[in-house]
Amino acid sequence: MTSQTADGSPRRLRGRAAEASILTNLVDLVGRGHSAVLATVIRTDRSVPRHPGAKMLVTDDGHRFGSVGGGEMEARVIREAEACLADGRPRLLDYDLINPGAGDPGVCGGRVTIHLEPHMPPSTVLVIGCGHIGRAVTELAHWLGYRVVATDDRPGTAEEVTGADLVVAGPISKVLEQVVLTPRDHAVVVTRNTDLDVESLRHLLATEIGSIGVMGSARRWQTTCQSLADLGIALGDIERVTSPIGLELGAENPEEIAVSIIAEVLMFRLGGTGNPMKLDQRQIDRIVQKVQSEKIAAVAD
Repeated sequence: MTSQTADGSPRRLRGRAAEASILTNLVDLVGRGHSAVLATVIRTDRSVPRHPGAKMLVTDDGHRFGSVGGGEMEARVIREAEACLADGRPRLLDYDLINPGAGDPGVCGGRVTIHLEPHMPPSTVLVIGCGHIGRAVTELAHWLGYRVVATDDRPGTAEEVTGADLVVAGPISKVLEQVVLTPRDHAVVVTRNTDLDVESLRHLLATEIGSIGVMGSARRWQTTCQSLADLGIALGDIERVTSPIGLELGAENPEEIAVSIIAEVLMFRLGGTGNPMKLDQRQIDRIVQKVQSEKIAAVAD
């Protein structure tokens, strides 16, 4: 692991000094817009190469700092950390270090549990169209901690936006000159006509953005799909788009519609279903029966 000397040249850190500086490196990396995964040994049994508290940092640009044990086990941890960087979800890894012939990544004779914790800058919500609904989506996304980029082809309308980290007045191509979209990011297309939808989607589908949602009726979406197909955009790419965007809440005013839209963005990011969390009738019946049984038992005592 390296840090810098007073003159800016690299300095090799070892042992406890290396582990102590990992968290500092992590804060610095995320502050500069990078993503990283912190791997920590949290539990061990019998003979293992590293003990609880040992740490390793795996960054999005392929660098590694520290160690959780080396060898095949660490190679597997690195692969899992790379997957963690891709989906942003933590992991708990258990490894037996006994019999390589049975697939174990070591022969130390013990067992180790390693926690992978992703640390990433906020996901970006790109709001295309700064009318009433676009402004409401921008404010709600900002309140939830997203990095918000808002754009509209009308300079006067774009100037009315509040809560965005970046506002761009102009075509979507101008936005993409300033913003790199990743699989962790989301686009909300709430423009005033299908021509703007088509132009936005034509550019968005050429990026790696994670989700794209378009507001509008089924008929409007059919028109947009046909226009995209006429431009030679493959059906598989068009299917990346969700339209109409939002969960069915019966929303009517801009603020309610914004809640519906951002709820779907959250569902995509967190891997939810969007289904109500209310217990079904069988679960309710079991709870009632248990309460009644406990009440009867208490009276009998």
